[in-house]
Amino acid sequence: MIYSNSDFNNKTILITGGAGFIGSNLAFYFQKHYPNATIVVFDKFRNEETFANGNLKSFGHFKNLLGFKGLVISGDLNDPEDLKKLEDFNFDYIFHEAAISDTTVSDQKIMMDTNVYAFKKLLDMAERMNASMIYASSAATYGDSARFSIGYESPNNVYGFSKLMMDNLAATYMKKEKISIVGLRYFNVYGEREFHKNKTASMVLQFGLQLLRGDNAKLFVKSDIIKRDFIYIEDVIQANIKACNPLKSGVYNVGTGMARSFQDIVDGLKGALNIQREDIYIPNPYEKQYQFFTEADIHLSREFLNYEPKYSLEKGIEAYLPEIQRIYDHEIAHG
Repeated sequence: MIYSNSDFNNKTILITGGAGFIGSNLAFYFQKHYPNATIVVFDKFRNEETFANGNLKSFGHFKNLLGFKGLVISGDLNDPEDLKKLEDFNFDYIFHEAAISDTTVSDQKIMMDTNVYAFKKLLDMAERMNASMIYASSAATYGDSARFSIGYESPNNVYGFSKLMMDNLAATYMKKEKISIVGLRYFNVYGEREFHKNKTASMVLQFGLQLLRGDNAKLFVKSDIIKRDFIYIEDVIQANIKACNPLKSGVYNVGTGMARSFQDIVDGLKGALNIQREDIYIPNPYEKQYQFFTEADIHLSREFLNYEPKYSLEKGIEAYLPEIQRIYDHEIAHG
């Protein structure tokens, strides 16, 4: 589906983190609908390096770009020499999706260097090139806030803090009114091309694979009252495209505006798969620091981006299910 009246043909587009989940979906959106656009993907790509928590330092994976026909540049946002590679272009749009997105990473320095300082370098580049900047913020900025509206931020981990500092930095550049800048606070995103996020992939995918393996779905106790705003990838792409022509620069929530429970996910998957199997409930080891509720206030997104979510949880699961089945058949069962 085309989400904008703008013609991106003959435009030059940079997607950082373009071998990751959201970035790769953006790359294929432009490739499909605007064949004459120049699309440049910049990604660190994964190796065997891990953080202290054992998780990979990069989730970028070549398989997310199979079929991509644009230019791929391997590079690290923290390496000035790698960033120089981007100076060969004159970008019209920069979609900044690259980040350390693992909320359990405790190395505060690398989180701030990667998510905040590298963002400043990209903002400076965007100004030099007169490029529109659309960047990934996060609902983690809200932490345990009672409201999920701009201005009620209370991050409870360094990841959420780094995203809030990105938003604050962006606000200083917005005041100059040199370029269009939009930050998108993603809520719980799920959908195609997330498999290579491993343990940080959505629970929609993880529950789906559990059920296809013949296992009982494993949920935390009280999963019927633990509610999040689950947003399907197509609506995230919609928000990014509409952010290219905002009524004004700013930070906007990207969610459905309706919280749903983890039990709703499992029940929806079991219904779609025609599975009758008891669920297993386990104690929540993160209960004291767990976010029990998120629900995006999207009235500003509607007003200034003309954003309107199109996928309920049920519709998103229905759209995603063939890909979950494919992942099980080709990556799990015969992996």
